[in-house]
Amino acid sequence: MAGVGPMTQDWEPVVIRKKTPNAAAKRDEKTVNAARRSGAEIESVRKHNAGTNKAASSGTSLNTKRLDDDTENLAHERVPTELKKAIMQARGEKKLTQSQLAQVHYFLSSLCFCSFL
Repeated sequence: MAGVGPMTQDWEPVVIRKKTPNAAAKRDEKTVNAARRSGAEIESVRKHNAGTNKAASSGTSLNTKRLDDDTENLAHERVPTELKKAIMQARGEKKLTQSQLAQVHYFLSSLCFCSFL
């Protein structure tokens, strides 16, 4: 109800403060130029590999050296030709397709479609 009763005013001070600038605002070009004009010290540090397309670990690391020194043969063992022919003949005698063979033996049909069958 406006206008009813004694009117009082609140004379308590209200303080409004700006936020302190964060790190990105401190690096802003305007801020840096203002600091230069005022004579403040400005420190500029160049980061290692900054502005390049090199990874931090692009040099030879222990893992790459270990892989280079590795002489182990990592090839899979091959299925003998006799086994391939025996599987093909047995499947032909029973008149099964590769997918039917896979269903009978409960494994994925993609395993039967290998080049050796």
